[in-house]
Amino acid sequence: MSYNPFSLQGKTILVTGASSGIGHAIAIHTSMAGARVIINGRNVERLKSTFEKLNSGDHSYVVADLSTNEGIARLSHDLPLLDGVVHSAGINKRLPLKLISDKSLTELMQINFYAPVLLTKSLYKKKLLNQGASIVFISSVAAFSASLGNIMYMASKGAINSFMKGIAFELAESGIRANAIQPGMVKTHLSSALSDEDIEKDMMRYPLKRYGTPEEIAYAAIYLLSDATRWMTGSLLTIDGGLTLR
Repeated sequence: MSYNPFSLQGKTILVTGASSGIGHAIAIHTSMAGARVIINGRNVERLKSTFEKLNSGDHSYVVADLSTNEGIARLSHDLPLLDGVVHSAGINKRLPLKLISDKSLTELMQINFYAPVLLTKSLYKKKLLNQGASIVFISSVAAFSASLGNIMYMASKGAINSFMKGIAFELAESGIRANAIQPGMVKTHLSSALSDEDIEKDMMRYPLKRYGTPEEIAYAAIYLLSDATRWMTGSLLTIDGGLTLR
């Protein structure tokens, strides 16, 4: 009999933001780890593309915009009991302080902060989280590392980190765990806005001399969703190629 403390066999996992990037990779690799996966995103074509790549199993997808109350209600309406949730949906928009507006700030915070907070509340209130369930937030080292024009994104990830710690404490009596993954720069569409020259230059800031891959973040998510981390809650797991060593 093979030994795998990181198996997700028999677990039902919800992954938001699964239509691209990190969420796409997490959805695929959690299914490969044995989980029944429910994926969510706003773009039906890209979400179906992710769905078709899932390992065989009783998976499903729900198209819903989590930046709206209606979208959160639609997603949480017919969900089964969950053993894990990965909040991966997120956006970034770089603006210097003088150009920040109500609209730009609200749009970013609505998706990066309000949506995971209100979805978590809905799942907990509807008793859709099994005892021992694991909630995983995709945060960022940006929460602690300043860069020009990144104020709104930094604030949203700092808020998520604080929320994660708060619910980890509050929900511990229910046996529900909460942790966050803090990646450095990962090769996704969010990094494609940089030129090849800028990317090469930026990677030199990393002691390991490269960006991460979505798959490497997915492995961390599997770790936090598995029973191997049953005694782990309220933690920030940093995966950044050594960037924050400097």
